[in-house]
Amino acid sequence: MLQVIGTVKGPGETGNEYLFITADNSEVKIGEFVAYQAQQDDETLSILGKIADRRLIDHLPDRIFADTEINPEAIAALVGFAHPNPEIYEVAVTVIGYFHPALGFINPRLTPDPGSKVYRVDDDTLRQVVNKKQPQEVGAAHVGSLLLRPSEAVPVALDVKELVSTHMAILAGTGSGKSYTAGVLIEELLRPYNRAAVLVFDPHGEYGTLGDMRGHPAFQADDGYIPTVQILTPDDIRIRMSSLDYYDVLTLLPDMSDRQQAILNKGFAILKRHRKGDYRWDVNDLIRAVHEADTSVDDEGNEKLGSSAPAIEWKLERLAQSPYFDRMNHLAPKDLFEPGQVTVLQMNEISQEEQQVICAA
Repeated sequence: MLQVIGTVKGPGETGNEYLFITADNSEVKIGEFVAYQAQQDDETLSILGKIADRRLIDHLPDRIFADTEINPEAIAALVGFAHPNPEIYEVAVTVIGYFHPALGFINPRLTPDPGSKVYRVDDDTLRQVVNKKQPQEVGAAHVGSLLLRPSEAVPVALDVKELVSTHMAILAGTGSGKSYTAGVLIEELLRPYNRAAVLVFDPHGEYGTLGDMRGHPAFQADDGYIPTVQILTPDDIRIRMSSLDYYDVLTLLPDMSDRQQAILNKGFAILKRHRKGDYRWDVNDLIRAVHEADTSVDDEGNEKLGSSAPAIEWKLERLAQSPYFDRMNHLAPKDLFEPGQVTVLQMNEISQEEQQVICAA
């Protein structure tokens, strides 16, 4: 049975909003899902919306509230006003549309008529429309439950395929639980019904606790599946120098002038020309190429080295001292990815520039 909470007053400030009037403040929380019914051809549609604003438009006189010793309800009763909810609210709703099982939400552009009843969307309906997949289905990531309903009344499960097939950002204020949310998603990806391969770049050293999944019964399956957690410290990270391109090296070199950038770019071109194929060059090879790029011949046929090459050489020699970039060793994808495994690269001791290049490599 529908739980009616208000009556439509008319359109809102935009074409996608409407207003309704209610005296029940407890059921009109900001963000709550409500609906009205509309006819389209011979079909009755439930048009869902989300409460966007709420405004008090009628209440007892302000004088009653000014004296803290006075009971407003008692005064109202003395003058014959005994309504249990004397306040009247105007509520603005943003229309979402009706739900089609195959197409998702469709906005039919049907505005509700004044006098139409507005009802609170029940939990069963929300469970169907909020989730493309139900919790514990293959390809589902259960991240919690709808905040405005009782705990676990409306669980929220994301579609893992949609989640990992595009970029996603978790945006919130400091201390709001961004890292915790990411941790929950990672745990769901490692559940027996997903068994994903996950790589975590951990710039702040926050995800070492993922190791607690080992041996936890919630992550075990009857076929013997147990998720693998591989935590790599900065000492385990090695990137082969020859896997870097011009822009990677430029990121790692500080305060490069325009001419130095041009010489470095030319040096990379010379290096590729001289060392064709899968040649594993190191910093010394790049230094020689930079010297060649910055060498000119004067009118008398004498070679002259420019001023940029020695400056770049000094910066490259500093780069060679980094423990994370090596001539031969390389942390390849095959070492990081495996179904049912999460690999955490702890990078909290690594500079931001080096972190960026390591992630890109």
